[in-house]
Amino acid sequence: MLLKSRIKYIQSLGHKKSRQEAGEFLAEGPKIAAECIRFAAQDVRAVYALKPWLEEASRILTKLDPGIVQEVDELDLLRLSQLQTPNQVLLLMAERPRSFPPDTVDQPILVLDDIQDPGNFGTLLRTADWFGIHSIVCTRDCADLYNPKVIQASMGSFLRCSVSYTEPAEWIDALPGQVAVYGTLLEGQGIFEYGPIDRGLILVGNESRGLSPGLQQRTTHKVTIPRIGGAESLNAAVAAGIVMSVLTRKL
Repeated sequence: MLLKSRIKYIQSLGHKKSRQEAGEFLAEGPKIAAECIRFAAQDVRAVYALKPWLEEASRILTKLDPGIVQEVDELDLLRLSQLQTPNQVLLLMAERPRSFPPDTVDQPILVLDDIQDPGNFGTLLRTADWFGIHSIVCTRDCADLYNPKVIQASMGSFLRCSVSYTEPAEWIDALPGQVAVYGTLLEGQGIFEYGPIDRGLILVGNESRGLSPGLQQRTTHKVTIPRIGGAESLNAAVAAGIVMSVLTRKL
């Protein structure tokens, strides 16, 4: 049986303030749990799981101290979970040390401007990871990296991405040399006219407002996705995926 105080504490990690104070967050579901144990076993503080999952995951669980693994029943998992339908296992994880924006641009870097929807944010991390972009620079108004919905949507990609929060306009101004900055805008040159890049910044704006004026001013290459049908706009994560696909493609 889980203590009420423990349940209350884990439930509190659904809130940003509690996560920041504790330096811990939650990761749920078999795939995400397996990714966390494989790639960040040292950060796992506790495992709460149903018996069938514990039996199925017995091999990867050897990476952990048995003392932090606890079998729970479906009712307890429901009390702990941030999901409407709990999914077999929940991990209590330690937050990683704060990341800082890189000093130079020697690879493609994704810059997120006020992406507030946690699902979009997590999907952007997952998509960037797919295309080999592992450095993400965010405005301070972006969704919190450790929001449960971000963790869920990223499907483990948060483990492979270095995510930093800063003022991107000031950061861009401080970078040495000339930096190619690709900004996604409704008006601009069609993205399919661009060749692949081996370095540069890819800017993605807010879901409804797009890129802020300050970042638009720092954009050296305005790119757009040519519209064929009648849709008014694209989801920010979908648009970013298309741009990343073109700019990171291999010839």
